[in-house]
Amino acid sequence: MDVSVWLLSLGLERYAQAFRENAIDEASLPKLTAEDLRDLGVTAVGHRRLLLDAIAALRTEPRCEATEHSVEPDRSAAKATEAERRQLTIMFADLVGSTALSARLDPEELRDIIGTYHRCCAEVITSSGGFVAKYLGDGVLRLPAGA
Repeated sequence: MDVSVWLLSLGLERYAQAFRENAIDEASLPKLTAEDLRDLGVTAVGHRRLLLDAIAALRTEPRCEATEHSVEPDRSAAKATEAERRQLTIMFADLVGSTALSARLDPEELRDIIGTYHRCCAEVITSSGGFVAKYLGDGVLRLPAGA
């Protein structure tokens, strides 16, 4: 579990850096106390309560360990109208300095550079089993295969 994503899901992403700086991970998260949260800079009582409730829920949830060799469940008998929950990983990659670069270069030169960047990203993404869902300016949105 990614603690930053978990905090984001709670609307408390402002604390992600403090959690990272203090090496709070999936193993240490369930052991946090109200005092620990205060030490992490969670000063609002409402935020501490929300975090403690979410941490308590983590302790009671059954844990599913995903592995590289996990097998997809057989859905051949599933009804077409049933909803399905899937794991989804999204990556956004951005070309650092592209705004400054666009001020210095001709539009054609910039287009060639960004095109080369997009092709490079697409090659790496497809070689790891994903696909490019969309190009957004100089950015690349990557989704895993089968999403």
